[in-house]
Amino acid sequence: MNQMVLALVLFAVMYALLLKFSEQRWIIALGGAAVFLVLGILPVGDALGAINWNVLMMLTGTMAIVELFIRSGMPQRMAEGLLRVVPDVRWAVVALSLFSGLISAFVDNVATVLMVAPVGLAVAKQIKTNPVPVIIAIAVSSNLQGAATLVGDTTSILLAGYAGMSFNDFFFFRGRLGIFFAVEAGALLTVPVLLWLFRAEKGRRVTPGRLTEVKDYVPTALLAGTVLLLIAASQFENKPELTNGIICMALAVIGVAYEALRGAGGASLVRSVAKAIDYKTLLLLTGLFMVIQGLTSAGVIDAVAQGFVQVGGSSKALMYGMIVAVSVALSAFIDNIPYVATMLPVVGSISGMLGVEPYLLAFGLLIGATLGGNITPIGASANIAGIGILQKEGYTVATKDFLRIGVPFTLIAAASGALVIWLAWA
Repeated sequence: MNQMVLALVLFAVMYALLLKFSEQRWIIALGGAAVFLVLGILPVGDALGAINWNVLMMLTGTMAIVELFIRSGMPQRMAEGLLRVVPDVRWAVVALSLFSGLISAFVDNVATVLMVAPVGLAVAKQIKTNPVPVIIAIAVSSNLQGAATLVGDTTSILLAGYAGMSFNDFFFFRGRLGIFFAVEAGALLTVPVLLWLFRAEKGRRVTPGRLTEVKDYVPTALLAGTVLLLIAASQFENKPELTNGIICMALAVIGVAYEALRGAGGASLVRSVAKAIDYKTLLLLTGLFMVIQGLTSAGVIDAVAQGFVQVGGSSKALMYGMIVAVSVALSAFIDNIPYVATMLPVVGSISGMLGVEPYLLAFGLLIGATLGGNITPIGASANIAGIGILQKEGYTVATKDFLRIGVPFTLIAAASGALVIWLAWA
């Protein structure tokens, strides 16, 4: 068995284990990296260089800042203020969905659901309606707009690291519309879908109670500062490789230090922030970075790319459609983080074989992989978090209840988003 076949077999086994044992994904990924190192598929000298430290630092810093933002109560205050201006329950659901999408463009999807879902539950209880579709709408909207900006989702950070994209590049890149506008086009076209799905609630008023009091605006300023500094850093072409990671980490340290010094819990605050950091995802990515480098070294990435080209031929349109469709289908059942991390080098290789820029296929990959997770309850972490909140409240979420919202939502958003990317980049 040559090294390429061995690497592919080992990766297939590792991926199957990732799907089977979701709670141990980080252990499996690190174990796979260790096997690659022991067998010489990944040279030991290349191991540390394969890890994208900028991505890991950005994730760690933003997770800490988001925890402070949630603790401040600002997200709840913003959502409650939004509800005061809507005419009925239908528009309340649309407003909460769009609001969760807006927050999710700058905050992790799961954190967004944890912030906005309690407001959705309160509204549903107040008007005595079933909260299940309300929370599902919030979850799928959070998952949708995570791909809009560099800091919105792990997959966006992976794309930025692979393509060398800055914060601004998600809006306008190389003189063309960025992925932000494709995501927003999809989000806007889901509004009529939500209005139709919640048509039975037409005319029922929403009367929100007292607004949540926000006593600390520093976390909000830190989150805004993170975005602004990332924008500023994007203006410099020759900045150090770890610039974005350093910005996120530095602001997180400043935020924790400030909150601790002002007497906001001290040691308990530090523990809370430390607990909010998803170490398992960070370790999962660490292992995946090394495994993917091993696959590249063994020639697997180029071989998979050649397989795509053999099926799609030299047709750029067919290849783009294949990547979007396959990504939507697979992401409905598998986590999009390892999928995107694996496929980015593949689409890069495919682009080289077709003689086209890699951005068209890379953006199509992200559109399909991010939105495809909305089809099923297990396709995205945000969906799982939303269902968990409902289960804690005593509600049962049937698969058909999720599909009723997830399928039309995904098809409309993915198709429109993919079309915008095609028109801008093809």
